[in-house]
Amino acid sequence: MNRTRWIFVIIVSVSLLIVGASLLWRSVRSGPAEELTIQRPDTITVRVLTALPVEPWVRAAADQFNGSAPELDGVPLRVEIAGMDGLSALGRWDRNDFGALPAGSDRENLSPEQEATLDRFPTAWIPDSRYLVELANASYKARLGRDVFLTDGQYRARPIAISLFTWGIYQSRAAVLEERFDRISWRTIHDAAVARGGWPELGGDPSWGYFKLVVPNPRKNAGGLAAMIAAAGEYHGSTDIGVEDVTDATFRSWLGELMGAVTDVSSASAYTAEDFALFGYSVGDGGQLLESDLLQNMQGILTRWEDPLVLYYPDYVTWFDFPFTVWMGPETSALEKNAALAFQEHLLSEEQQRRALAYGLRPANPQVSVDAAGESLFVQWADQGVEPVVPRADAMRSPSRDVLLALLRWFELNVVE
Repeated sequence: MNRTRWIFVIIVSVSLLIVGASLLWRSVRSGPAEELTIQRPDTITVRVLTALPVEPWVRAAADQFNGSAPELDGVPLRVEIAGMDGLSALGRWDRNDFGALPAGSDRENLSPEQEATLDRFPTAWIPDSRYLVELANASYKARLGRDVFLTDGQYRARPIAISLFTWGIYQSRAAVLEERFDRISWRTIHDAAVARGGWPELGGDPSWGYFKLVVPNPRKNAGGLAAMIAAAGEYHGSTDIGVEDVTDATFRSWLGELMGAVTDVSSASAYTAEDFALFGYSVGDGGQLLESDLLQNMQGILTRWEDPLVLYYPDYVTWFDFPFTVWMGPETSALEKNAALAFQEHLLSEEQQRRALAYGLRPANPQVSVDAAGESLFVQWADQGVEPVVPRADAMRSPSRDVLLALLRWFELNVVE
């Protein structure tokens, strides 16, 4: 063996001796090696911001879920529900009222004060419609440079129930309108609204006065803007409404005449169909409202006023798909995100989807039909025009933020006193 190889062997041997001595010294000072552990919380809390039309069902499902003592990876978890209208929630996301962290923040390096601000941060959001998710995500993507709500993968936004906007009109009034106009549409309602002679001119009882339209207050209920967008769709003969359509002078005049038949919209609550049931004809003769809201209040209307509602499905339909959307950011932990998915699976289970039928919600799970449960409101009110499958409908496309703002501004200037 030459000199160079001997030197190499000696260097390697000395290095091994140094490493061995170092390990021996650490074992003597530290004792037996400690096992690597991962810190886990005592409880996982999933906070779900929930649209008002599905809140009763989601809250009941959460109560059942919590009652089953659920766990994730051995950690107990609990779901909390907070009801909020979709447009109100969108405004809070846009203003960052929930307190999302700045770009580049690391949850591990937050101060106690910063940690405290995240105590009530939503783990997931169930808005009325997917377009609200898209608008909120666009706002945060511009601010943070990344998506916070996903459209693919296991954390993607997934519908948990479906409903649509339909006409609900008192049977006595509906019979007169059908006799006069043959069919129920936004144009029919407009012509009824501008009839100078009121119901007598239309062929109705003089004691009914003038036709009164029911439309949700768009500042309190996402359905208000959805109804006006549907009206614009029928007026323009298009499912894709832009700012130029809602600001068109002739349409604005037509819409103003139509909305002039709405009674005291400024005092209306976010629960328009419930107001309809509680106050009857003083609220209105009929209007376009969310199908699930109408179905939930059908019995109350019949009991109080002895004049049932009849449902009519429009040609231009606005669908709400109530997507379960998990927040993807450092504000919530991986355990919280996965716990949210566990609750999502619970909502999409066949049992919970059948229970949704009792709230007038159409199942998002294709294995469950609208007549899958005896307490289904679709079965109970089939004689009042409820359609298991909506026929001949053109689905309205999701509106842009600019369209929503333009319509809301028009409403504030022309309808709200």
